[in-house]
Amino acid sequence: MKFAAWRIVFPLLLTLLLGACSSIHQLESSEPIARDAGWAMASLSNHSETPLAGERAAGTLLTLLQQRGLSPLHEIPRSGPVNPLALDNDADLQAALSRAQKQGAVYVVTGAIDEWHYKAGLDGEPAVAVSLQVRNANTGIVLWSASGARSGWGFSTLNGVGAELLSDLVDDLPLTP
Repeated sequence: MKFAAWRIVFPLLLTLLLGACSSIHQLESSEPIARDAGWAMASLSNHSETPLAGERAAGTLLTLLQQRGLSPLHEIPRSGPVNPLALDNDADLQAALSRAQKQGAVYVVTGAIDEWHYKAGLDGEPAVAVSLQVRNANTGIVLWSASGARSGWGFSTLNGVGAELLSDLVDDLPLTP
């Protein structure tokens, strides 16, 4: 194959290869989400097998949300101990919504870490899966949600791949200017 043909084929192959490493799905907001309304961020649920994965991701997410100009942004700590065997975390959600209302927040960012680990094998590639929601603090109704999964190469760090995924999800958050 001639060099000119490779100039066309190589970018297409690279795009296909890199595109297979991540997946993002989102629900568009039905109403504008105000950047400067009161914001709160609840603790992220950890559905992965990695201890403290929710706390690791929350630190990065907080930074990314602040970079997007969300203000004021209050952190809502978990109200009590986590029961890893509980299938329904509605009590945690209701407690977070109640605390957000008391702090004057209009929106609450909630979410879950579904995967946060290095894959088994020689390369040990990092793999992450995250879901995020923006809820109305008064009603709990989901206004926007996004979920995504990404894996990295053997030389990638787990937190680096997680930060890239979280950044992509937060970048798609439809905020008013």
